[in-house]
Amino acid sequence: MFKDGEVPQAHEPMGVQEPAPRGSGRSFPPISVPACQPLRDARNGAGSIAHVFQIFNWKKNIMGGSSILTSYEEGEATRRFAELKQALTTCRAYEGEGYVGRFEVTVRTEAAPQVGDEAVAFREIIPMKPEWVDRNEQFVVVRTGNTIATFTELSTGKGLSFPTELIRRQVERLRDAQRP
Repeated sequence: MFKDGEVPQAHEPMGVQEPAPRGSGRSFPPISVPACQPLRDARNGAGSIAHVFQIFNWKKNIMGGSSILTSYEEGEATRRFAELKQALTTCRAYEGEGYVGRFEVTVRTEAAPQVGDEAVAFREIIPMKPEWVDRNEQFVVVRTGNTIATFTELSTGKGLSFPTELIRRQVERLRDAQRP
């Protein structure tokens, strides 16, 4: 995780959130396309043995960004990442229910930065009320050894991207932490 002073483009403090205890959050019905579920799982560390969440309150984007770093048992990160890559070959749209009600998502894949052992990038676009601008969220998911890091950048209208330089630095730290 990044510490205060390491991300000059974000407001401080750079707080880190530990996950809520399992079963303590609100549950929602399954999404409409089960094949898209690995996209949803990547954003919350599903199946990980440990994960930590960090919010980035950008100085130039009021919507902000976040990262979640997850650790898995031997081989599990590779398996989950393969499921995510497979889902991205077929998942183009799905519907679900969240804290603010029903939503419809369009999924678009993007070129991922060349970091970690493997990486993917995609956007989820949610149309808002006619008088509002669409919600546009980028996800960059990177596997390094037994860890998966998911970086998100939320914006409205045009799609903004999580800073590649920060992704690269975090992934290098994850790789270094796993070296014997």
